[in-house]
Amino acid sequence: MELLNPLADTNFPAKSITYTGTAGVTGAWPAGAQGVVVWSDQACYVLVGESVTATTSSTPVPPFTPIPFKVPSSVSGQWRVSAIQVSTGGTIYCKPINIQ
Repeated sequence: MELLNPLADTNFPAKSITYTGTAGVTGAWPAGAQGVVVWSDQACYVLVGESVTATTSSTPVPPFTPIPFKVPSSVSGQWRVSAIQVSTGGTIYCKPINIQ
């Protein structure tokens, strides 16, 4: 069984952002994380990567359900998480991780 390993808060702090019908975007983290756990208080669409902005074609995430996303292997610099509402605005919470 693989375990999620939260990364040090110094370089990879948890972040949250609000979103509506306009995508919200977290501040950036440096390269080095294998993934990020994402959860939200409302259903939303999520996208992870460099300079990304979520759309209604992005991955849907149900409310109150932590979902691990892989940081794309193409990421060589700073990356971020973006979310946009399904039908109601909310807040998305994100914590970078590695997998053990």
